[in-house]
Amino acid sequence: MYVADSRASSPTRDGARTEGPPSASADGAVRPVAGRRRAAIAPTVLALGTVSLVTDVSSEMVTAVLPLYLVTGLGLSPLGFGLLDGVYNGFSALVRLVGGHFADRGGGRHKWVAGFGYAVSAVCKPLLLVAHSLTPIGLVLAADRTGKGLRTAPRDALISLSSTPENRGRAFGVHRAMDTAGALFGPLVAFLVLRATVDGYDAVFTVSFCVAVLGVLVLVLFVPGGRGGAVPAERPSLRGAVGLLRGRELRRVSVCALLLGLATVSDSFVYLLLQRRLGVPDRWFALLPLGTAAAFLLLAVPLGRLADRVGRWTVFLGGHAALLLAYALLLSSWHGTGLPFVVLALHGAFYAATDGVLMAAASDGVPEALRSSGLALVQTGQALARFACSLLFGAAWTVWGDRAALAGATVALAACAAFSVTLRPKGTVPA
Repeated sequence: MYVADSRASSPTRDGARTEGPPSASADGAVRPVAGRRRAAIAPTVLALGTVSLVTDVSSEMVTAVLPLYLVTGLGLSPLGFGLLDGVYNGFSALVRLVGGHFADRGGGRHKWVAGFGYAVSAVCKPLLLVAHSLTPIGLVLAADRTGKGLRTAPRDALISLSSTPENRGRAFGVHRAMDTAGALFGPLVAFLVLRATVDGYDAVFTVSFCVAVLGVLVLVLFVPGGRGGAVPAERPSLRGAVGLLRGRELRRVSVCALLLGLATVSDSFVYLLLQRRLGVPDRWFALLPLGTAAAFLLLAVPLGRLADRVGRWTVFLGGHAALLLAYALLLSSWHGTGLPFVVLALHGAFYAATDGVLMAAASDGVPEALRSSGLALVQTGQALARFACSLLFGAAWTVWGDRAALAGATVALAACAAFSVTLRPKGTVPA
């Protein structure tokens, strides 16, 4: 099995193993013991990165065209789109704890729970071909996000369990970089399909389904099964998983992720705001996510390594500062040609500094037997908060307009970030 126990000795670059736990500073930075060389990225991380790369090509093909398809093609109002976008990004919160719990119950279920989630999302892609109104589209998107909710925590638990504490940020950075490579290619493929076909949206959904099936096959054939640690003598319970929040550090991580999620405007709204500000033609809209994905891809690994050195929470809050600056630029009077490049670069930097870094920070305070459930707790709070933000932002846009809605989100993000600075977890690594 490729998955290494994170409590065990770690391999060095020349194959030797060194003993002893790493030390952690008060801000969450992990200091390797003297003489230890940096461990290589585990094959499990690379295999899961490949699965995520292929799957993200599929999912981002749909995500790239969905806002335009719903608002322009089907004529939904911003409030209706906000409801569907909230479902798309937040419904998975309802099943993340379920996926995390089943994955933690032993018997090598991390891989298979994640695989089931990937399969559910793949099946949903062709159903978009027959859904043409708010209710059926909402049901399809809810099912797709159910699959995402089931797979996310087990997948991240496998990454965490296969990495040592001192290189966990880098491992998540490598995975997120590979994941984002798929996000970079997805909109490009969607753009090419739209230009090459008559029934562009139907063709996008069909190609997306074929690519999603390929991702499931890669997971089944190349990702090793197993927990990555010893199977506990007593099966984990949901009560035990929720009881993790009694721990001061994990509770602080969860509260901060929830508060900041309440002021994080959905990606789709950011792209719609850019289109309206600059008058981007509809045929070029699918290319806007490429800017976010490119910045994410370039910065994920460097910022993951930086988080291991200077502190994961410091980098996490820095990512929200980048997002705050992006909102401020969208509200400014600047209409230059460089605006979309700067905004999308900041948007991608936000994800590079927060997505995998948050999971690395949360992993430090969760025991191996409940790793998947513990990460699911943090993800659930964040996903529910972003679901609420989508609903509120869509309603504010409908009632007061896009600029007033974004101004409100900017003020809320600044306030939540300031509070998170005072509540920041100390971030110790358990022996």
